[in-house]
Amino acid sequence: MTRRHGSRCWVTAALVTGVLLGSAPLMAQTQRLALSGSLKSVLLRSRTLTGENYALSLNRLRIEAKGDLAPGLALDLQYDNEVLLGSYLDTAEFRAAKDRVAAQYWHADANYLDRGNVYGRHRLYRAAVTLTRGNVDLKLGRQRIAWGTGRFWSPLDILNPVSPLALEREERVGVDAALVEAKLGPLSRASVVYAPAPERGSPSRALQWHGNAAGVDGSLLAGRLLGVDIVGIDIASQIGDAGVRGEVARLRRSAGPGFNRLLVGADYAFANRLTLSAELYYNGAGTRDPVGYDFAAWSAGRVSNLATRYAGLYASYEITPLLKWVNYAVVNADDRSRAIDSRLVWSWRSDLELTIGLQRFTGSAGSEYGRMPNASFAQLQWFY
Repeated sequence: MTRRHGSRCWVTAALVTGVLLGSAPLMAQTQRLALSGSLKSVLLRSRTLTGENYALSLNRLRIEAKGDLAPGLALDLQYDNEVLLGSYLDTAEFRAAKDRVAAQYWHADANYLDRGNVYGRHRLYRAAVTLTRGNVDLKLGRQRIAWGTGRFWSPLDILNPVSPLALEREERVGVDAALVEAKLGPLSRASVVYAPAPERGSPSRALQWHGNAAGVDGSLLAGRLLGVDIVGIDIASQIGDAGVRGEVARLRRSAGPGFNRLLVGADYAFANRLTLSAELYYNGAGTRDPVGYDFAAWSAGRVSNLATRYAGLYASYEITPLLKWVNYAVVNADDRSRAIDSRLVWSWRSDLELTIGLQRFTGSAGSEYGRMPNASFAQLQWFY
């Protein structure tokens, strides 16, 4: 079934094509606007939460146009075209999710093929222009607004939250927004964001100030993001050769009491090519009793974590300059469930990368990670 806003995305696709073709003479004349992108294929074997075994092949072509359209006017346009194959398309989980409308103001995505074990869709992953005047930047469109310092979790990153166990960790859903940033000094800036909500919901708006004093980076944040009032701070600095960072936020939804979220983390790179990062996270919106877990909200993506206390560990080791072993481990300290993501990343060529990996989850039947299915995957990505 074609999504109801599919015609809009065909208009979007035509617009993207027009922009790319129209920018070709500009690139030829000035070389300021560059075309690039990637072709990625992911093979995944796992099962759904209801126990259906499946195989999935996700194939994505990404076309990127980035650079200056004119003095003081820059473009960031990234268009995705995806084809999905495999038995996952026959599962109830996929049938329930495929027509779910993205939680973005601009409906710039749609499927164009839905035929048995073949499913095609396309979208604008990023689409923003930046106008610069003096020390002030105005960025309009679909963009990544990266606030906070967390690698696994971030109390401040409400608009584009971190998912500690996402298969494609580098993929972040963008937000349709207006972002104004004013440089106040060499290491300080003030930012204001406004993001309209889909379906006439409450818009997101916030103010952030970032500065540096005595070698410590710090930010202050206040606003209302995705229906949540938030006031928070983050800091980052060095102790010897180790990086340390932290975030604390007070949040309150429209209905219900306020709650706190806190994060502390540390990073260290050893001379033997081993890199470690560790984080401790407190989620005041969660519960310490697994009986109270809201799995329906978790499955729908309305909440990212169900419990209150978590620990995360990242370890990366360069076996050779071209081969890296990367590991993510997460522990739910309330129900003692655990998750491990381990992968080998081989930079076969400067423009070609192969990744193979496993995700393993352990815990009791009612725990957060104990109910999640194990998975094995392989990924090949070509950059052009």
